[in-house]
Amino acid sequence: MKTAIFGGSFDPVHLGHIEIVKKALNELDIDKLIIMPNYLNPLKNHFSAPPEIRLNWLKKVFHNYPKVEVSNFEIKQNRPVYSIETIQKFKPTYFIIGNDNLKTLHKWKNIDKILNLTKFVVATRGKVDEKLLKKYNIDKILKINVPISSTEIRNGKFKYLPKEIENEIKEYYGQNKKNNQFA
Repeated sequence: MKTAIFGGSFDPVHLGHIEIVKKALNELDIDKLIIMPNYLNPLKNHFSAPPEIRLNWLKKVFHNYPKVEVSNFEIKQNRPVYSIETIQKFKPTYFIIGNDNLKTLHKWKNIDKILNLTKFVVATRGKVDEKLLKKYNIDKILKINVPISSTEIRNGKFKYLPKEIENEIKEYYGQNKKNNQFA
């Protein structure tokens, strides 16, 4: 079975993430797409929305996508999980990352081993660093045209939100911003 993993914080999930899933299902030869929210990105020191909330948002958004599975594997570990662990467990054909991750791949634990176990697919908004694509032998690109980031949403730019959870996201980040729980 050919699978792809699309991992990330999804803090919060937005229409850009949904577009990545749709394009992956249409453009990659896969039987299943596993969405893998992390407990905490190993390269970061905090999250805004707790893991269980982010997991529930993803389940609500993707429950009607027959080839999509939202996995709680990394969240259940209750710690930062390195991509190599997830890749060794699930053995995906493809591992989907955002364009912003290209510049930090050299910091990933066991990146050389990862490159031997799976193929990266880069989801991009705008320009891609061709040198990095070549360095990591990446030839699959998903061009995404949704100009939003989770950071912008956390900072109060409530655009490009999934209808199913739009009010929950606005309430969560609006309330927590008011209480100065995160920047």
